[in-house]
Amino acid sequence: MGRGTGLIAACHLWPVTAQCVARVRAVPDATTSEREIHVASIYKKPVFVRDPATGERVKGKSKKWWGRFRDVDDREKRVPLAVDRAAAQAMLAEYVRRVERQKVGLIEPTDEHRKKPIAQHVADYEKYLKAKANEPRYIALAIGRLKTLLAGCRSKTIGQITASGVANWLRHQRDANVFGKATSNDYLVAAKAFCNWLVRERRFGHNPLAHLQRLNTETDVRRKRRVLTPEELELLIAAAEASNKRLGRMRGADRAIVYRLAAFTGLRAQEIASLTPRSFALDADPPTVTVDACYSKHRRKDVLPLAEDLCRRLRTYLVTREKERRGGDERLWPGKWYRKAGEILQRDLAAARAAWLKDAKKPVERKRREQSDFLRDVDAAGQVVDFHSLRHGFITHLVMANVPPKVAQALARHSTITLTMDRYTHLEMGDLVEAVRRLPHD
Repeated sequence: MGRGTGLIAACHLWPVTAQCVARVRAVPDATTSEREIHVASIYKKPVFVRDPATGERVKGKSKKWWGRFRDVDDREKRVPLAVDRAAAQAMLAEYVRRVERQKVGLIEPTDEHRKKPIAQHVADYEKYLKAKANEPRYIALAIGRLKTLLAGCRSKTIGQITASGVANWLRHQRDANVFGKATSNDYLVAAKAFCNWLVRERRFGHNPLAHLQRLNTETDVRRKRRVLTPEELELLIAAAEASNKRLGRMRGADRAIVYRLAAFTGLRAQEIASLTPRSFALDADPPTVTVDACYSKHRRKDVLPLAEDLCRRLRTYLVTREKERRGGDERLWPGKWYRKAGEILQRDLAAARAAWLKDAKKPVERKRREQSDFLRDVDAAGQVVDFHSLRHGFITHLVMANVPPKVAQALARHSTITLTMDRYTHLEMGDLVEAVRRLPHD
């Protein structure tokens, strides 16, 4: 103890009474906080109750005792204890004992977090994602999947998260055909990201899911996309241009240029929805379109080259669009249309097929066309045409044009060449036959 001081304390291991305080004897240079330092105390919390006799609200005290103490970081904590005074004193003594053990390293900081309801951790994790300025839709999807998984595993605290529990729940969902392997992987990624955050925040000592691997989705393709032929693409665009209907709050001419942009740049619907006139550098050498990092799927700024024919059409469109643009939204194609981009494209595709069927000159030709998969949104093999098919087509045509694989990967903005060449490249038998014909012969 310091010079001229004495400690008034009358029991072993932090005595806890109704007003247990440690006092420092007043000395000339002592501060107010040095004269009286509250170590721990229990008290009745002031509350307002209704007087049964008068019906008026009067000031009273809580039935339950509350405790006041300082944690390992010297912050005052107030916690509810018990109705019984002796029980409350014992509970507060345990709080104080744990603080002292933490101070000397006998208790890990993670121990306290393991007792908290898991909902508190999820709420804090959601705040963390929002602070990172992640896309609201991504946050809602990630948190929704996380809550569903934790509820399915019956995890009430983070200590109850186990690899076997998560793996078994995911397997049950797949066996019940609730979702396939790709969605199962999405749930696993959401849970692992949450556990990684817990470790970084020192709320968890380790990630119990770290060793769980994602499943091979090639053996469980729920949606097999089909690539439009060049002729189908032109008829789709023509049908959109001729349409006088607004779909997704977009006119036909707007949809037509959006389809061209997706087909010749590989941009995703949400990325296109983020573009403004300033996103285009049509007079640069080479002309480019830029997607800001906050809208790009891999969270990096993307600058992509534009073909000359597309530039010419964009110049004309942007001049017209600038004259018509109203309001403060600078985006060329505002709104949430990208959420239903697949449905919008399929409606234009149906209009294109109807026009193509109507154009048949003879009944025999009409019947042949009706039996064809040309311009169908779902073909006989179950392959689907949606908005993302335009991106698949862009990458497929790069490969068919003998673009070097690494260049195709860069234009596709894929993390691996495997993703570019396997999932996004669609080759027909005719393409394979043509490749064989190019081989040297005797």
